[in-house]
Amino acid sequence: MIEALLVCASSVALAEIGDKTQLLSFALAARYRQPWPIVFGMLAATLVNHTGASALGQWLLSVLTPSAMRWALALSFIAMGVWVLVPGKLRTQQVQPTHTKLGIFGTTLLTFFFAEMGDKTQIATVALAARFHDLPSVIIGTTLGMMCANMPVIFLGKCLAHRLPVTAVRTTAAVMFIVLGGLAACGVGVIQTCTLTPIIAAVSQGLDTSIGERSNKLSGGERQRVRLVRALLRNSP
Repeated sequence: MIEALLVCASSVALAEIGDKTQLLSFALAARYRQPWPIVFGMLAATLVNHTGASALGQWLLSVLTPSAMRWALALSFIAMGVWVLVPGKLRTQQVQPTHTKLGIFGTTLLTFFFAEMGDKTQIATVALAARFHDLPSVIIGTTLGMMCANMPVIFLGKCLAHRLPVTAVRTTAAVMFIVLGGLAACGVGVIQTCTLTPIIAAVSQGLDTSIGERSNKLSGGERQRVRLVRALLRNSP
């Protein structure tokens, strides 16, 4: 859980630096000059958006074969590593207050939600949810990463905008995603990914433990995860 939380928070926070949703945060803060409604609107939008993205990642994990899932994750993370180097661009119409009757909170929620659709951090959340078999940690971690990247921009604005080493941050994020892609391709960390470490430690034969229907040592979900790890390790180079 801690590993998933830290990886999700750090990778999304780095990917968000200089992205269009961070530029949107700055534009909303400059337009309304009331940071807290913007913060809460951004938080609500991110939670809804990333919950859906995480659910999609978990669904992909259930429908793809272990080998296909491994290579899909590897290619997704490597593609994210390249994409994160591309500077984000914010269209003017994305910050027009078209929903003024909803107030600052409602305007921020809707604007931020739609700006995040198909964005780098949303795609990264899908991949991270498929990589880590821990939906709550992925949602909390990716949301925390978004908040950590955007809240200073909302409160400090121009004072911070010109001091961030954007190129260095983007490069660090790219390296992180590419490393995650390499690890996924090699099947490294699959036991921890499926949260099997305490389960395997509690049984005498580890991954060789019998997982037949009559086995009373493992639950149905635990037996499925043991099968998944065995398949991933068997298909790893």
